[in-house]
Amino acid sequence: MSTQTDFSLPAGTATGVGSMPGGDAREAARVAVEAVEGMAFLPELPGRGPGADMIGRTLGMLVDLYARVEPSGWRFGDRPGRDSKRATSWLGEDLDALEEFTQGYEGPLKIQAVGPWTLSAGVETRNGEAALRDHGAVRDLAGSLAEGLRLHVEEARRRVPGARIVLQLDEPSLTSVLHGGIRTASGYQTYRAVDRAVVESTLRDLIAAVGAPAVVHSCAPEVPFGLLRRAGVVGISFDFELLTERDWDDFGEAAEGGTALFAGVVPGKDAPLSDPGGSVSGVRALWRRLGLAPGALGSSVAVTPSCGLAGASPAYARAALAHCAKAARSLVDNPE
Repeated sequence: MSTQTDFSLPAGTATGVGSMPGGDAREAARVAVEAVEGMAFLPELPGRGPGADMIGRTLGMLVDLYARVEPSGWRFGDRPGRDSKRATSWLGEDLDALEEFTQGYEGPLKIQAVGPWTLSAGVETRNGEAALRDHGAVRDLAGSLAEGLRLHVEEARRRVPGARIVLQLDEPSLTSVLHGGIRTASGYQTYRAVDRAVVESTLRDLIAAVGAPAVVHSCAPEVPFGLLRRAGVVGISFDFELLTERDWDDFGEAAEGGTALFAGVVPGKDAPLSDPGGSVSGVRALWRRLGLAPGALGSSVAVTPSCGLAGASPAYARAALAHCAKAARSLVDNPE
């Protein structure tokens, strides 16, 4: 079995973050396999409604924990609700479509799910407060999620036997969890910041239990590069435009340490697409500024949209992914 450390980024890799527009699973899978290079991915189609959203889709993967949609959002209950059952059905439909378009595929294949901290901040316990408030609830949720993701990875391996499965954990709320920025149910207060050591150990234990190389994605500012690397991730996915000078050393240390960097440089919504080489000019400039080896650039950095493509038009989503592929190739052909 692959472990969380069995991963290397193919030179010139481009991939999507996860979400795609519309509700046609077959078309989304075809684009997610054909338009990118180096790393096909399992699309998510949140436009289908509750259960296809990132929180609901992941709640549908849990083992022995159930949730349903309430007016305030997703909440744990004694049995699965209609929307979580729908989430399971849609996931099966998405896997069927992916299997159809990956016949004979060999290479990295990325599947996505919400990580334990964003999930804890996005689902309520029976009292209406986020699971994040209750350490026991977080622990139970992380354990259930680890088992659900292990089964999800096994299913993806069965359906696409030539692929090397990479698990992306979406953690857009992670920075807010660390800084005490998640609001309570009343909206007037925030939950206490979670200790960084607890956040790190929870992620580490989950990654080890799943048994697949893990990438963490966040399109929020202040991505905790060091914490994630210590937790055992093989890659970090982020919006490159949100990096500040304070992040540069962490970026460089991650690159030198062999952590794959998934740089979001292409707009996630319809926008004019510049020359592909121009899209990664900032990545090249930072690479030079940090004194990193030019020849390593194309095999250290993957190119992605800045975030998911659910809000884009179908035509733009395909064009954006193809643009990512050309930009990633330019990092290999013209690293300086």
